[in-house]
Amino acid sequence: IGLAEGASLVAGTAAAEKIYRSTGPDTEVDVTLTIGADARLVWLPQETILFDRARLNRRIDIDLAGSASLLMAEAVVFGRAAMGEAMNQGFFTDRWRVRRGGKLVYADTARLDGAIAEKMAARAVTNGGIAIATVLIAPGGDAALEQVRALSETFAGEVGISAWNSLAVARLCAKDGASLRHDLIAVLAALGAPVPRLWLQ
Repeated sequence: IGLAEGASLVAGTAAAEKIYRSTGPDTEVDVTLTIGADARLVWLPQETILFDRARLNRRIDIDLAGSASLLMAEAVVFGRAAMGEAMNQGFFTDRWRVRRGGKLVYADTARLDGAIAEKMAARAVTNGGIAIATVLIAPGGDAALEQVRALSETFAGEVGISAWNSLAVARLCAKDGASLRHDLIAVLAALGAPVPRLWLQ
């Protein structure tokens, strides 16, 4: 997605993205967001669902002009609990790089390989949760922190938010996709983001 100077766009996807079992190579997904001066992008795709033995290598590259703004959310669900499905084995890597005015301001990489369900059961990983999300707000600061933290008693899962260098990043973890979506909608509403109608159906 590329926005020219002064443009404003809310974009998402029509359905969840499903990554099925691979017998060999990784699925490669590249997301590139380029946002020009004084432009604003709200990027709200529906969740990515990983099936057992799926292999996903996702890269997200964001290039912001100095006066650009972005609010985005990316969610991943490891198996469909409502269908009795789990992602027991597989591979998942998620690499984020954000540049403002050409300068790297945020870099984050998550990687799970092998016995994913077993690893996610650990308290230091997701404590058995199978649904995670990241919300990025740029620029973002104390106001975003206060708006999200004010909802702490209403969340179905765990939500944390931090801000630094004019960025705010919220992390969400839940026991299943439905709980994650509940919390994600609440976070986005608190941040003033228009939640796509497809999310509410």
